[in-house]
Amino acid sequence: MMKGNTGSSINGNPKIAGAEAAAKAKAGLDSVSMAYVYASCDYDLDAMLAGIAEELPGVPVIGNTSFTGVITPEGYISSEDGFVGIMAVSDPDMAVGVAAVERTDCPVDAGEAAAKLAMERAGKTTPPDYYYMVAPPGLEEFYVKGITKVIGRVPFYGGSAADNSIEGKWKLYTDKGAFADGVAVAFFYTDKKMTNKFTGAYRETKDMGIITKVIDNRVLAEIDGVPALQKYAEWRGMDIEAVKGGALLAETITSPLGVKDRLGDLVAIRHPMNGNDDLTMNIGNNLAEGTAVIRMEGTVDELVDSTGKTLAELKEKMPAQAGAYHLVHCGGRRAGIDARIGEVAEQLKKEAGDVPFIAEFTFGEYGFEADGLNTCGGLMLSFTAFEA
Repeated sequence: MMKGNTGSSINGNPKIAGAEAAAKAKAGLDSVSMAYVYASCDYDLDAMLAGIAEELPGVPVIGNTSFTGVITPEGYISSEDGFVGIMAVSDPDMAVGVAAVERTDCPVDAGEAAAKLAMERAGKTTPPDYYYMVAPPGLEEFYVKGITKVIGRVPFYGGSAADNSIEGKWKLYTDKGAFADGVAVAFFYTDKKMTNKFTGAYRETKDMGIITKVIDNRVLAEIDGVPALQKYAEWRGMDIEAVKGGALLAETITSPLGVKDRLGDLVAIRHPMNGNDDLTMNIGNNLAEGTAVIRMEGTVDELVDSTGKTLAELKEKMPAQAGAYHLVHCGGRRAGIDARIGEVAEQLKKEAGDVPFIAEFTFGEYGFEADGLNTCGGLMLSFTAFEA
């Protein structure tokens, strides 16, 4: 049987915090197959990992820094002195391979290398049943391409490392150590099902157009031949001068952009980050010319309520009882929710019931819907359930 358990700490000493959280997470488990770990960017992460290793010697660990805190059944866990949340997973019938590769000149090559190393560490020569990925914001889609070259299209989930102030202080790590740029994966070999619910939970508006110019994958230059920032400002009734040359992160949390998959099963959210002087817009994920972009909407009330609703929808998709939930929640959404984060914790606790869970806050989310390809997005929820 697959079982999970969580632990957390806000101790200001990162090594003690890691040990405290790991001790709580392993309690009641006969053994630990692997552990997800999410922590403050202010910690000495290698010291924290050393503390975890004292309690979980030889256990594969994977994770990243999380924006402002984590949520477990204990509630929202955060502190100015630091925080760490751990979900330990136990399943004697499951094989896990965790691997990390620091960034090279070609992120596709790094993804390939990580996939090959993860299979080797799992003692396998075949693709996993599903996999988890973490990377910093920026090149996520290319790491996925590299992994897919090795194992084909295998269902995945995960999120991008985050810091507390969007300053690039994020890190990712495994039990082998922490680093700033690259990719880490956990390959799972098991006969138990993984189910993912990937959504922005936004409403589509009638504002939409064709992307006619993209620069370097993530700069949206034109929509319908019109400068992208001009078009977006017109849709929102905004003063173009007020948004030119400035940050759009907070302004667009309740009205981002979306791109729909070929069957309409998923709208992957694209978070506008900056409005540039040349009327282009920096976007948080890759875009493609010749595809449609839609302006999306969602109130703060809807962002809060979407968490409980999405977990309920995930439970409905599950073919059997869940043993644990892994919940990836966008850090931008968390910023928009702000002081109401306690309401999110209560909704998740209510829907999860007795099933252990951990929620992290990321600067990019990964998942899939129905028979679609693995997808990266922003301002999204990637909620995953594991069969008990």
